[in-house]
Amino acid sequence: MKRISAVPGAGQTAAGGVPATPPDAHNVFLATLPFAVVVTVAVIDVLAGPDVGFLPVLSLGPALAAISWRPLPTALTGTFTLGLGVLLAFYDNLAGSRRGVIALIAIAGVTVAGVIASAGRRRRERELANFKAIAEAAQQILLRPVPARIPPVDVAVRYVSAAASARIGGDLYEAVSVKGGVRLIVGDVLGKGLPAARTAAVVLGAFREAAYDALDLVHIAARIEASLEHQEAEEEFVTVVLAQVDADGSRVEILNCGHPPPLLVRDGEVTAAESPEASLPLGLGSLNPAARVACSIPFKYGDRLLFYTDGISEARDRQGTFYPLEQTGAFLGSPDLGLALDRLSEDVLRHVGHALLDDAAILLIGRGRPLARPPPADCAARADVVFVGECGRRGPRGAAELGEDVAQVPGDGLVAEVQFTGNFGVGLAGCDVAQYLGLACGEPGGVCGCADQRGGFALACPGT
Repeated sequence: MKRISAVPGAGQTAAGGVPATPPDAHNVFLATLPFAVVVTVAVIDVLAGPDVGFLPVLSLGPALAAISWRPLPTALTGTFTLGLGVLLAFYDNLAGSRRGVIALIAIAGVTVAGVIASAGRRRRERELANFKAIAEAAQQILLRPVPARIPPVDVAVRYVSAAASARIGGDLYEAVSVKGGVRLIVGDVLGKGLPAARTAAVVLGAFREAAYDALDLVHIAARIEASLEHQEAEEEFVTVVLAQVDADGSRVEILNCGHPPPLLVRDGEVTAAESPEASLPLGLGSLNPAARVACSIPFKYGDRLLFYTDGISEARDRQGTFYPLEQTGAFLGSPDLGLALDRLSEDVLRHVGHALLDDAAILLIGRGRPLARPPPADCAARADVVFVGECGRRGPRGAAELGEDVAQVPGDGLVAEVQFTGNFGVGLAGCDVAQYLGLACGEPGGVCGCADQRGGFALACPGT
């Protein structure tokens, strides 16, 4: 699991969309600023002559040191500044005068105050670091990492919390593998902070328990709503979208409970997977006694389905323009789902121009990866394992042990799925040929594969 701010690589932008300042440069600037100010004031004092006297301005040195330095360096800076002040007092003919003594006392007083302030700041920083560590540990328990692949789909997740001092918020997600395929939830609790997190824990706990044995998504929603009622969740309601991917990955059932609709990305075009009937958020079901209704959509090879919270859909720039999610098909269709979400995260932050003001969770699932390039012309001649068949049927030679040299499975000995391991293929039940064929076709050290996008045939060859 990664974070939006968090999800990072070379060239990633800061929250405002501007390349982040390297930490070393920032630290060097803070470290040199007090000395630079003291030296600058001393030079100006000398150039201006004894009649002007900038002696009191030297107190800026220890004051600036207290902002970022520890107590001991702050005290040393104050001592250095005080010594320099004594020399300048003699130069300005202020030694022993009331004006000179008051200026030196001011420098000493600011130094003492700066040391005390620095010690208090360091104590608060340690406390805040402990709070953040506890919050991060709690979030790791609440929002467990989601595997990159839960057959028959690939999965990627990104999350960022709006809380300034702790990375725990009210958005939630989970994806689990069940006998009927994959069940997942993405939701948003009303409110922020610890009360929202406690309510999210209730929702996720109920989902994780119900996902494995509930008859369908409607029953899962009912059990979550019952948990919210019985455990007296602190927040009033939760918007969620529940989804179930069939075992063969060909269809996705969606139950939307007052949440922004998922987005289906197909061939670069983005469309909303709207439910035919509106459904109230969980926690408000008593206001409408009618049964919730789920919808089902086809899920083809190369399709992507994006689930998100209002931290993304309601992200606006300084002119109040919402982020155009409908224009994200170009990078959401990437074979690498994690990279796709990284690009989406950066694009949202670039659009907003600052850190997000609301929690944001985005979960992307994909079925298969498009073939990046056609297979070599002599692929068949160099094949270690060749499978020929049609989706949904299985013949007597539908599987080959790893390392077994099989020249060809006859056309009437049909296979349903091919998964590549090394230079060999293993026929499995299901119908997801292209899921694996696009992974390393023609890449050095990998395998090359070729198949039509319907999974009608498959071919495994040595790497090139």
